[in-house]
Amino acid sequence: MKQKTISREELFEKSPVWTAIFTLTIPMIISSLVAMIYNLSDTFFVGVLNDSVQNAAITLTAPAMTLFYGITNLFGIGASSLMSRSMGQKDFETVKRASATGIYLALIGAIALSAVTLIFNSPTLQLLGTDEITFQATKDYLFWTVCLGSVPGIMSIMFSYLLRAEGRSLQAGIGQISGCLLNIILDPFFILPFGLNLGAAGAGLATFLANCVACTYFLLLICREKGNTYVCIDPAFVTFKRYVLSNIFIVGIPGVFQNVLNVMSMTILNNIVAGYGADVVAAVGIANKINQLPIQIVFGFTQGVMPLIGYNFAAENFPRMKETIRKTYVVTLSALLGILVLFNAAGQPIVRFFMDNDEIVRTGAWFLSGFGISLPFMCIDFMVVGITQAFGMGRPALVFSFLRKVFLEIPLILILNAAAGVMGIAYAQCATEIMMAVIALFVQRSILKHRAKA
Repeated sequence: MKQKTISREELFEKSPVWTAIFTLTIPMIISSLVAMIYNLSDTFFVGVLNDSVQNAAITLTAPAMTLFYGITNLFGIGASSLMSRSMGQKDFETVKRASATGIYLALIGAIALSAVTLIFNSPTLQLLGTDEITFQATKDYLFWTVCLGSVPGIMSIMFSYLLRAEGRSLQAGIGQISGCLLNIILDPFFILPFGLNLGAAGAGLATFLANCVACTYFLLLICREKGNTYVCIDPAFVTFKRYVLSNIFIVGIPGVFQNVLNVMSMTILNNIVAGYGADVVAAVGIANKINQLPIQIVFGFTQGVMPLIGYNFAAENFPRMKETIRKTYVVTLSALLGILVLFNAAGQPIVRFFMDNDEIVRTGAWFLSGFGISLPFMCIDFMVVGITQAFGMGRPALVFSFLRKVFLEIPLILILNAAAGVMGIAYAQCATEIMMAVIALFVQRSILKHRAKA
């Protein structure tokens, strides 16, 4: 393991900061973008059917998928943060135990999510905002993506988190990209009339099979690299020591609350938007899908640099840590300002690419405009949350989650809907992120001053 350890030390401690940032983030960003493209491919091929009910089914399932990602955030972010900080402290025993413990806790969570959605299927679908028109299509999509797909989907994401924590961003990216590309290839054959003609259900089946392939890749990689990786699937290394569990949950629990609150917000939004008809539901869903592309750029950078920030924080190399933060801001804000211009200048052609319906195009472009303005401010918020996660701090991220959803976004959705209808809702996220960015900058200054001698 000596050679691999030296390689990690060189990446985290000695290589130029720009080199370290891009080594850790580019594979993650590419894999995240490919993942979003395959999500967009679901929307695109279902849109080819020109059936707003099938498209609405994918939109209505989004809150359930948010719970899906909540489990990966709880154990993936929590365990990977502890791994990076322990590597910075040269505590490699804890690195390995954090990995194994996170893996098996995530597996239990995935099984539980599958069981709940299977047993309480009808109540879940009603809670998601389905009606007699959208019920069956949503049920079919939920079956493949969550009821059967939770275990392979959650575990493949979990493995990628842990591999990135030890600097194996490229291998993690390869696993995610391979699954996504398979999904894109399968989509037209499963969704469209010339193939199985399953509509939204076909999109879910393609996702399920792709996640199975990705999960198999990660398992084979970890087995092959045994002795050269700290990512451990041996249950003998699972520990219930307070130090390991508390550090996983302190960092991971805010991620769960964030996802639960996202579910609440999306469910409220879906139920409000559903009152405007299936076309508006489809428009909001398409705009949200498109907006995930820049969000994944932000997420890729902020989460990709988290191991580098956490490692140098634990090693007390504060100048290198602060340089990493500054340079990450520079590249992410520059990219998002360009996307802001694109969304506002070419919103209608972008939406029309997915569905050629005038009402859907007009409403979707309006939402894209609001989303675009919020992106630079969202970047600041995401970055500060990433810093707190890297430092092993859970409270600030938890407070941020409640501020964003409970005190700002959800009330703003209700207020702007009452004041300006569906067009007002499009700017609820924008107003939220502007206020959150101001708060985040104050929090970042305080944390760096007191924790990192800034």
